[in-house]
Amino acid sequence: MTRKQPMGGRPKAKKGTLGRVLRFVTRYYRPALIVVIVCLVISAIVNSVGGLFTNRITELIEEGLGVYYVYGPNTALAQIMPQVLKTVLTLAAVYLTGLICNFTWTRIMASVTQGTLRNMRNTMFEKMQTLPIKYFDTHPHGDTMSHYTNDIETLRQLISQSIPSLISSGMILISLVFIMLYFSVWLALVVFAGACLMLFVTKTIGGRSARYFIRQQRSLGHEEGYVEEMMTGQKVVKVFCHEDACKKEFDEINEQLFRDAESANRFANILMPILGNIGNLLYVLVVFIGGALVIGADIPNLSLSGKALDIAVLIPFMGMTRQFCMNINQASQHVNSIAMALAGASRIFDLLDEEPEADEGYVTLVNAAYNKKGELVESDKHTSTWAWKHPHEDGTVTYTLLQGDVRFTDVDFGYVPEKTVLHNISLYAEPGQKVAFVGSTGAGKTTITNLINRFYDIADGKVRYDGININKIKKADLRRSLGVILQETNLFTGTVMENIRYGRLDASDEEVYAAAQLANAHDFITRLPDGYNTMLTGNGANLSQGQRQLISIARAAVADPPVMIMDEATSSIDTRTEALVQQGMDGLMCGRTVFVIAHRLSTVRNSDVIMVLEHGRIIERGSHDDLIAKHGKYYQLYTGAFELD
Repeated sequence: MTRKQPMGGRPKAKKGTLGRVLRFVTRYYRPALIVVIVCLVISAIVNSVGGLFTNRITELIEEGLGVYYVYGPNTALAQIMPQVLKTVLTLAAVYLTGLICNFTWTRIMASVTQGTLRNMRNTMFEKMQTLPIKYFDTHPHGDTMSHYTNDIETLRQLISQSIPSLISSGMILISLVFIMLYFSVWLALVVFAGACLMLFVTKTIGGRSARYFIRQQRSLGHEEGYVEEMMTGQKVVKVFCHEDACKKEFDEINEQLFRDAESANRFANILMPILGNIGNLLYVLVVFIGGALVIGADIPNLSLSGKALDIAVLIPFMGMTRQFCMNINQASQHVNSIAMALAGASRIFDLLDEEPEADEGYVTLVNAAYNKKGELVESDKHTSTWAWKHPHEDGTVTYTLLQGDVRFTDVDFGYVPEKTVLHNISLYAEPGQKVAFVGSTGAGKTTITNLINRFYDIADGKVRYDGININKIKKADLRRSLGVILQETNLFTGTVMENIRYGRLDASDEEVYAAAQLANAHDFITRLPDGYNTMLTGNGANLSQGQRQLISIARAAVADPPVMIMDEATSSIDTRTEALVQQGMDGLMCGRTVFVIAHRLSTVRNSDVIMVLEHGRIIERGSHDDLIAKHGKYYQLYTGAFELD
């Protein structure tokens, strides 16, 4: 099996992604961000005004030297030192203010960043709970997990480092522009020309690097999806001795990640030296031109201050040139991280923009009881009687007893519009009946039960539950009325008690014990090291397959649902355990409508009706004895003339 990574054209962040990220951040932290921006502005101004103080100190030194040669050192010190000391103390106060602002905004941004990531993860998880089963069927689980790890990590860098650094660098550059123009228009124009060259190089080289960083992000998600899939299926890999084939396939995926990452970092690594050398050349050019302007005193300086260009102006201007180039260089460093973050944010927003599971239902499931008049009314207590609460347009409400009458009428369905997998399905299950579906793999057995749950919606026809169109029933209430026991058992990290109680979170300990006894799981649970408090991890890896299935049956039993769907619930249990479980299952099924997907035909002999499916159509129906007497497909399957796939 060779797996190709779906590139989908040139990967890029969607337009407006940065705006969505910023809106998400400001939604929760607007006051804190205002403080951060104020601190960044003050800090940027503080970092920019050093040249002004350098100019002033240089002028004082020049003035002091003049006094020194005329009046001597004592007079010079007495006249100049107070002004120098005042300037130095002012500069110290300015830098102390900048230090306080830097400390403040970094502390606030640490809280803002982590809080935003927490809110983003919560939002993603809440959204994920609203998505239809189809989403998880069509998206690799590892790639979805990558949203919570790699994509979130890129947002951390964007919020905590890149955006504040860009704001700070931008404010410093703006401040330096005015100060440079204040000192010398000619030298400022030289610096601006060099800055334009640096920006052009950043756009050319950094843009190519950013594209590859985006590809790297997608390749990383693809690789994580593959690793997660291999970890889940490791037993299958080893059973079929596919270790070498998996290594080869992983090498191909990893090689793609290497190529994308290598290209991204190659361009990123050459960008910094190029910008650094442009900055050095610009510095030398400023010194050369500035020296020429100082020597050629008759050349007009065109400064906004009207000052002549002298050594007191050139020295701070050289420092500002270095600072100007450093800030452009620093801003360019964040081009790649911003590109990666926006790519990660686009993937996150793709998840958040997925259409949630539609639910137009308005009929709800409620606890019910009969009043003294014999009328069915809603109860605020847990009863063994359930009813469908059906509000009508005229304001009236009717209650329909939940009996478990399920009927399909001329139902067509396809997972994709161009391929129909169920054709003209009509069936009914009366209250208390046990209905079994048999047929080869792909015949449509599990699909029918998925339609009862409304994991998917039908293309045509009707499905009615106690006479109510299931499209009118709220999905949560519909599923609450159905107990499902799957062939593939899923247990969660927690105690045995918690896993059984997952069927109904408000179940008491006594109800959990009763459910376990009904499923014949109580005996083996009490023999576990900590009994019902035994911790289960790794999907119950410390239990046998049969024990895990028994817990899932107990979980369905504690929910006490009126209708049961069993996808060959005893297929993973040994013969001795199956006999015990079957007794519990019989008790669980008593008085309930039950749908059974059967792979072993011996388990459906006592079904009230058996549906034989082939290629999405019901070709036979009847009891076991009736179907055997017909000598049709069921007879062939049961006697071994044909075997189920």
